[in-house]
Amino acid sequence: MHKHCSTPVKQFIPRGNMTVNELVCEMGKAGAYNGGSLFHAVEVYEKMLSDPDMTKFFALSGAMVPAGMGGIVSTLIEKGHIDVLTSTGANLTHDVIEAIGCHHYHGKAECNDVELRNDEVNRIYDVFLPNDAFEDLEDFIQDIYCGLPEQPITISNLLKAIGEELDTGILATAAKHDVPVYCPAFQDSVLGLQYWMFSQFHKKTILDAIGDMHVLLNQVFNVKKAGAVLVGGGVPKNFTLQSMLMTPNDFTYVIQLTGDRPDLGGLSGATLDEAKSWGKIGEGGTGVTVYGDATITLPILAAATLERMERK
Repeated sequence: MHKHCSTPVKQFIPRGNMTVNELVCEMGKAGAYNGGSLFHAVEVYEKMLSDPDMTKFFALSGAMVPAGMGGIVSTLIEKGHIDVLTSTGANLTHDVIEAIGCHHYHGKAECNDVELRNDEVNRIYDVFLPNDAFEDLEDFIQDIYCGLPEQPITISNLLKAIGEELDTGILATAAKHDVPVYCPAFQDSVLGLQYWMFSQFHKKTILDAIGDMHVLLNQVFNVKKAGAVLVGGGVPKNFTLQSMLMTPNDFTYVIQLTGDRPDLGGLSGATLDEAKSWGKIGEGGTGVTVYGDATITLPILAAATLERMERK
């Protein structure tokens, strides 16, 4: 046999009673393309979650909460599988909307957007969200903002204060389990716009963005090992990975779920090997990228890994 050809591709054999982990293992036997990458991502994630010395980071980008993926993040926090969460402000806005009893609705990508505008419905691809939800959000969030002390507050502490007033969702679960939530682009969200409204009349309560970096960098300096799951790219991905740049530490494991291309030079599609050139991932670190829709890859990654963890 040729020295480069040692492991044969095995044909995928489906069964009607397969568990998610069994499905992923069959994908691993085929071992090709992003199905094979997803199998390797589950293998790495299991190692990450099984190591008691591992500090587990999670970065959340894209419109994941409107697509129903917020429950995965809440579950991982509940089970102790996330120690540090970084998110876009948009995901946290939609998390609060869901937590106060409003809903996102199934819609259509092919529709009349002018008609939706006239009917006061906002579209996120094939998800619809009525303006009423933002009105309810404003009532809820302004009450919380008005209860803040007249002094500087970090964004993570602001998000914790919001989470403490909710019963369900990402922010509520993070507050309950004392998991810090960082949102370095907080202004780029409806929660940020609502804070701007509040700030017009409450000049002494200001957001201290750099204060979060003091807390995060102190934690990163003291980690024994670090692993990360990156859903999408953008600010949460970079904020998570760059935290190692000021320290002698680096990430041991990183899993990236993205639909972006690396050859355009953007961070969202940048390979994890590229991150090694920056010292964000260690020379001997393991990185796995799975290209595809995160509404497919994230549920499979989480369900298969949790199935493995619950067997231990």
